Amino acid sequence: MSSGGEIEADFVVVGCGVAGLRVAIELGSAGARVLVLAKSSLTDSATEWAQGGIAAALSDDDEVSLHVEDTLRAGDGLCDPAAVHVLVEEGPKYILELIEWGTQFDRAGSKLAFTREAAHSRSRVLHAHGDSTGKEIARALLAKARTLSGILLRPHAVTTELLTAGGCVTGLRFLDENSKELMDVTARAVTLATGGLGQVYPETTNPAVATGDGMAIAYESGAVLSDLEFIQFHPTALAVKGAPRFLLSEALRGEGAVLRNADLERFMKKHSEAGELAPRDVVSRAIVAEMQRTRSDFVYLDLTHLKDEYVRKRFPGIFATCQSYGVDITSDLVPVRPAAHYVMGGVRTDLEGRTSLPGLYAAGETACTGVHGANRLASNSLLEGLVFGARAGQAIIKDCKFSSRKKPKWPASRAAVEKPGAKKSAAPANPPSAEAQQLQKVRAIVWKDAGIIRNGRDLKEGLDALAALEPAQSAEPSRSARELRHIWQLAQLIVRSALAREESRGGHYRGDFPFRDDEKFRKHSLVTRGATVTFR
Repeated sequence: MSSGGEIEADFVVVGCGVAGLRVAIELGSAGARVLVLAKSSLTDSATEWAQGGIAAALSDDDEVSLHVEDTLRAGDGLCDPAAVHVLVEEGPKYILELIEWGTQFDRAGSKLAFTREAAHSRSRVLHAHGDSTGKEIARALLAKARTLSGILLRPHAVTTELLTAGGCVTGLRFLDENSKELMDVTARAVTLATGGLGQVYPETTNPAVATGDGMAIAYESGAVLSDLEFIQFHPTALAVKGAPRFLLSEALRGEGAVLRNADLERFMKKHSEAGELAPRDVVSRAIVAEMQRTRSDFVYLDLTHLKDEYVRKRFPGIFATCQSYGVDITSDLVPVRPAAHYVMGGVRTDLEGRTSLPGLYAAGETACTGVHGANRLASNSLLEGLVFGARAGQAIIKDCKFSSRKKPKWPASRAAVEKPGAKKSAAPANPPSAEAQQLQKVRAIVWKDAGIIRNGRDLKEGLDALAALEPAQSAEPSRSARELRHIWQLAQLIVRSALAREESRGGHYRGDFPFRDDEKFRKHSLVTRGATVTFR
């Protein structure tokens, strides 16, 4: 593996989703030279896959206080109220900014159109092109970033480690997948915005790039991680043989879709007064209970009572994707089952993106601000990336005492870097067979022992089994080897955190401790490299 030398930037951002782009735009607008690294293509992120929408108290019948209450209630006693207030109060401002930058949200006439999702007391979820909200937001943010001469977007750059000096983060190292060279980047600050860790699980709605890289890299460097036991399993992922676990947005249930078991009976009212609009963790456990009771591998999502034309127009992406797998959502019962979707925990930060390591910041799903508590309220994730991405960018400028460059320019052509000729596909290379087998084993353990319903015996067995699967150090760095190691590390942290939390709360459910224990566990779990899990 050859060395490609050094790159000097004012700041570097790892990740090209809503959070990473919003950080970069804030920094680039201040006149900084900002290097943005994407592991795959510039449009391969969880943001692109986000269907349902982005929540904000912007409608005439809504109030910020109601959005705060709904978020706190969904978080099951563990939200940081200060973080929630920041999210909800500042959210409308940044959404209006998105609109100024060209984001085309759906409208009813001249007014913005809102829908309702589970656990929201009002219809406050904005959407775009029916069910392509994240893709539209990412498009607008990427277009805005490209107007700023100081931002250099670099795809196919696999971040391998952080660089430190004197206890401070001073840059990072990445593998250029086109040239196969290792590159060092020196910068005043690094921001990790690599998204979530859904690929730790074999059943996930997340894209292939969601391997928890930012969290694992921060952990390896000694940063504090928090609340990794809280995994949100989306209740309704497509369960068709041979199909990926494609997400069927909660907005479907918001528009009137219902759940039926294998006997075609509606069952959600037995589990929650809110029925199909109960919080995601409640719906997921209810589905698992019905699957076990009826000895079925899935339940059904039923939209057949809704008007065909409306469903096709409101959910064009979902309709087309399901149809490609032989399911017509307007006339067929759609087989669904839960899949790993979102992690409430991550790299612990303050309300401005600062981590426990000087010079290191985190934003979006990679970060844990405390805003989601034990269970994220639907459609608050894009909002979090937007709001806290902007705040992180502002904090970096202030902390680094950065003064604007008049004309920040990069020596290389941006177009040449953004569209390299060597790699045509955003898809990752298949890992070697030994890596693939090991990855399959790790995922199977986490699904079995730290899935939707957990218990102490299984968690202990899972931890022992994972310890025996430590990946061998690769002679040469590669994307597949790094992803395997990151998934293995995070799998252990999820299991360790879940074992330490002897209660049930939000996305964490222990069959041997089925109730909430506020006296002992109304606290956040904290873990650093080489330390036991603690609560504070």
